Parts: sequence; structure tokens; C-alpha cells
Amino acid sequence: MSAVAARFADGRLHLQHGPIDLIVEAFGVPDEVERAYAQAIDRFGDILPTLVGELTVLRRPMGQAYPLLQGPVARRMAEAVWPHRARYITPMAAVAGAVADEMLQALVRGRTLAKAYVNDGGDIAIHLTPGQSLRAGIVAQALDGVALLTHERPVRGIATSGRGGRSFSLGIAESVTVLAATAAAADAGATMIANEVNADHSAIERRPARLLDPDSDLGELPVTVAVGDLPPEIVEAALDRGLTEARRLRLCGLIDSAALSLEGQWRIETGGTPLALSEAG
Repeated sequence: MSAVAARFADGRLHLQHGPIDLIVEAFGVPDEVERAYAQAIDRFGDILPTLVGELTVLRRPMGQAYPLLQGPVARRMAEAVWPHRARYITPMAAVAGAVADEMLQALVRGRTLAKAYVNDGGDIAIHLTPGQSLRAGIVAQALDGVALLTHERPVRGIATSGRGGRSFSLGIAESVTVLAATAAAADAGATMIANEVNADHSAIERRPARLLDPDSDLGELPVTVAVGDLPPEIVEAALDRGLTEARRLRLCGLIDSAALSLEGQWRIETGGTPLALSEAG
């Protein structure tokens, strides 16, 4: 299957190749935007084949030896997950964010754009020039809140993890949205925090990842497949565990902010980026 590029009616660029599905939008003088889109299209075709060539290494858990990787996206993935290597994590935990980062770099290189973003299934890399801002939605079951991203803040990436998403989760969070310096860093951080939103209860169903997907990088680890009604104290304790992890990552400088959701309850950890939840949230 070849890479496909198309335009939405509103002018946004849509790039799709196998499991990679990107929405790209740039803001600026029309000629600059068109040149930026052409650069993104030119870069996109090589992303998936290069990743596939290194999948064996990318699916291995991080250990004490830094993995030797060739492709720029693979290297971004390894860099993002390396700080979390004390716990189980593979470079695949940052794949969507790393693709978004790489494509954003291709989009803006040499161009004069006011702002831009690359959205890889909800993991978003962001470009902002002075005076520019971007509102990003925080979604669990619906649009539950908004993060205001500005040029002055260090956030250039946002990612969401949790059960029910595109990837398996060891935890039970409905969603964990993380803001960080890059989309890859946000992707890895969201994975780690979502894994910590966890509990032991009969209403939680888990299965080994390999039974759901033989190619999963999680192998025999039990991943969450369903969560029934949980007692309020279990929900609170699970969210508090996730919040503790989010605070640790923020204090270590690995993330800026996080919003955690489970059964309609929320926890927020912020280093300064405004996060606003709706009244329902």
C-alpha cells in the first residue's frame, strides 16, 4: 500500500499510509502554506518503510543499553522512552508522537508559518511563533476540557493514552492527556501515567497482550480489556496513583501537565499551562 495525500474541503492536509493517519494544518501566507504541505508530502512516504525496517528493536523493552537505531523517527522514539527505562516500556510507546514530531519538522523547515500542527490520531506536534496560541481539546468520553498552548510556554506536544485507545494499556484510565516539550515525550509520559492509574478489582478484565495482538510489544503482560462499575474509593485511589506519577514526571522535567480521567472523575497536574475542564468534567 502506497502513501496517500489528500486535502479536506477546509484546506487541511490528510496523509495516510498503513496505520499512520495524519491531519496537518499550517497557518500563514498561502504560498508558504502550500510549500510547507509539499515538504510534508515529500517526507511522508519514507516514514513507515523505515520504521518497519527497525520494528524488531523498537518492540524490545528498554534496558540499560541504549538501542542502536538508524531512522530519525526511531531515534526520537528511543530518546522519549529512555528516561522511563526503570519500568517496562518499549520505544513503541512513543511512536505516534515521534511521527508527529518528525512530520512537523519537515513541514516547517525553511518556511515562514505563524503556527502549525501535525495530529497523529490525537498525538499532536505543535509549532507556534511569538504571539500565537492554539487550543487543544481534552477528551475522555466527549470534549471534556481545553488546554491553551502559547508560544511562551515550553509545550510543543500533546498526547493521550488509556484503555480504549489505539494501543493497549496496563492501567484502567479512560484517558490520560499529557502536555510536554515534544509529542514523543508527551506520548511516552501519557503511557507511563496511564499504566499507574490501576487497581485490583473483580470488575476489571485483563488478558495477555499477545492473545489480542500477536505482534504487540507488550507480549505476555496483562492489558485491560474491560472495566465495570468500580467503588468510588477504588476510583479515587487509582487516580491518586496516576497523579503521583504525573507529579513525579513533572518534577523530573519530563512533562509539563497532565489530565487524568476515570469513571467521570478527574485529576489535574499542571506546571503552568492552563487546563480547563468543562462543568461536566
